[in-house]
Formats: sequence, C-alpha cells, structure tokens
Amino acid sequence: MSGVSENAVDPWLGRLPAGWSIKRLGALGALVKGRGGSKEDNRDAGVPVVRYGDLYTKFDTTIAAPVAFVSEEDAARYTPLPMHSIVFAASGESAEDIGKSAMSLLAEPAVVGGDAVVFHPSHEIDPLYLAYALESSPLRAYKAIRSTGFTVVHISAGKLKTLPIPIPPLAKQRAIAHYLDRETVRIDTLIEEQQRLIEMLRERRQAVAMHAILQSTGSATDKLGRTARIGNGSTPRRDSAIYWRGGHIPWLNSSVVNKARVSGAEQFVTAVALRECHLPVVAPGSVLVGLTGQGKTRGMATILDIEATVNQHVAYVTPDRSRWLPEYLLWSLRASYDELRRLSEENGSTKGGLTCEALKQFRLAVPPLDEQRRIAAYLDGQTAKIDTLIVETEGFIELARERRAALITAAVTGQIDVREAA
Repeated sequence: MSGVSENAVDPWLGRLPAGWSIKRLGALGALVKGRGGSKEDNRDAGVPVVRYGDLYTKFDTTIAAPVAFVSEEDAARYTPLPMHSIVFAASGESAEDIGKSAMSLLAEPAVVGGDAVVFHPSHEIDPLYLAYALESSPLRAYKAIRSTGFTVVHISAGKLKTLPIPIPPLAKQRAIAHYLDRETVRIDTLIEEQQRLIEMLRERRQAVAMHAILQSTGSATDKLGRTARIGNGSTPRRDSAIYWRGGHIPWLNSSVVNKARVSGAEQFVTAVALRECHLPVVAPGSVLVGLTGQGKTRGMATILDIEATVNQHVAYVTPDRSRWLPEYLLWSLRASYDELRRLSEENGSTKGGLTCEALKQFRLAVPPLDEQRRIAAYLDGQTAKIDTLIVETEGFIELARERRAALITAAVTGQIDVREAA
C-alpha cells in the first residue's frame, strides 16, 4: 500500500482518529543511503559525524550534540546530514532494535557514515513528530519483521520506505511533539536519577569489598599469572553462518562483567567456531574481567557459573583451586577496580585497555583458603542488601522505559488527546 489510506486503518497502527491519515514513509520525503569511512577517520574536532552505532548507544529521539568528528577532507567522502533530517541505523545486532532512528539538530555541515540511511522529510510532516512516531511500538515491530540476517541484522532503505506513518493535521503533529518533548524529559530525568543511584550503590559495594580485603591478614602477594590461567577469546565472523547458526555454546561479550554472576547467555556459537576460531572453553568458577570500554566495563569483574567462551574484550581468570576460592578472587579483583583502571590507562591507548599480560603480572594477596572463605561469606552478607536495591532499581528503570514507550505509542496513534493530558 502506498499513499494515503482512505479509512485511516492499518494492521500495525490500528484505527486512527477522524481527520488522521496514514502514509508510507517513502511518500513523505526522500531516503538516501549513507556512505563514508570507518571510526579510524574520527578526530577530536572538525565536521560532526553520526555513525550508525551511536544511534544505539548515544542518541535517543534527537541528535543534539556531536560525539565524533572527521576532517573536512574526509567529510567529502561522507553523506551530508541536513538539520532536521532523520538518521536510521541500517545494521544492528537484534531485530528488536534495528532501524533505530533520531532527528539531527546538528548545525551544518554535518555528515553520516555507512550502514545508515538519511531521510529528508517534506513540509507535510513535522520532523520531531516523525522522530517520535518512529519510536512507537508498532513501527519498531514493523521494522523488526522486515529486517534480514541472524547475527548481523539489516534493514534497507526500500524496506524503510514502506513504514506506515500516522499523519494527523500539521498543528496536531506539533502539539504531540511538544507534549512528548515535555513528558519524555520527565521520564528520562527519573531514569537518569535511578541510574546514578545504581552507580552509587555499586561504588558502595566496591568500598565494602575494598575495606574487607585490606583489613585481612597481611598475606604475601603473588602474580596472578602464577596462580591462575588467564586468556581471552575472539569474535567469529558474523557473516559466517557456520559459526553461529544452530550454535549451542554460550558466547559472552564484555557487557556481562557488570552482572553479579553469569548464569546464562544471549548469543551462542557452534563447535566449528570453537575449533576454527581457537575459542577457549572457560570453566565454571572462572572470573571474567572486562579488558576494554570507556564506561565501567573495563576493569569490572564477575564470576562464571556456566561453561562458556568469550570474545576478545573479556579476560578469563581460571584460578588454581588449591590457592584460590573463586568467590574470594572475585571480591579481590572487584576491590582492585581503581588500580586496574589506572593500569589500563598506562598502555598509551586513547581509550585505555587492559591486557591479559598485565593481568598475569598483577599482584594480589593470597591468604589461606579458610580466611578466603570467611571474608567471602562476610562480604556476601554485607552486600546482599545492596544487591537487592540494585535489582529493584533496575526493575524500576525498566518499568519507566516501558511507560515511555507506551506514552509515545499512545500519543502518535491518537489514543490520548494531548490537549487534555497537558
């Protein structure tokens, strides 16, 4: 179906209010496939560039400030990004998030890189309203069902053209956008406050661990590499189905190190990947340490409850059980977070990064096993309430995000009158 729906009813959007219509995105403007180089072109200053990955991690509804730049010379190889245009991520890791979009508020000139699609809206639709409409649950589901791929997911400009867009009168579009701007800011502020609370709770947890470890007996230190097997893994080629399709071996990336424990996985590789990509088989009871990342990932540690393999950004530390209680080793590494971060910043990288060799040389006190059990049991008890608060706060954040999504969907499909809700 293209053009205007006569009865303003759509299988995805449902029945819209009187005076609304439905148009395909392709009828509301022009879509242009992004082109450009890689992150290696990034500079500290220059022409703002939006990369498709940043849409998932740095931007929500709008792109208000640049997070990356390219030189003026390199910018000529990229796709121009006019103000108030919409940028779509054409690649991603999951169908649920594919086609994530945001409206650019960047002053021109600005550019967009590859694996993205730029939409130039006509005067018939308010760009900010459209940005919110594209976040609605029906349109996210529409994009997911029309995506392709299983490990790297794609959506083409041709598929995006067919998106059914609810079209109220232009004045109503602007009223909805204004209403959602105000209401989503309230929700986003609440989410940010809860995220700061989680950060404070994690810092408190670390402080408790550090105090207990430092107050333990003055045991002799040893290099970690002498008392544990340490290494990391890799990422099999995403475009090789033989490595991923039908896989049953848990494959973990660095995001898991922020968990209290790892008892499951979201991605799996095949035995062929294990063999041909030389992936390690990591035993339960090993401690995982984040090697890279600009956030809290680098230097964070968790314990593995399952047999799994890991990517290149995660180090596994499989302890000698005659020297280490795994739970105590975990607490000891968590207490050393600040020191591990400092160590990672000494390698000359602009982003910082730990290495397996640095971990092998890292010295830790190794008290007798009986003392390790006592300290680990004490810390488990002392941090149980903190862990409960973290879980409850994470649940609150998830509910707030669901509320945000439901509010956007209701507003852009006419289920609520924004004038009455104002």
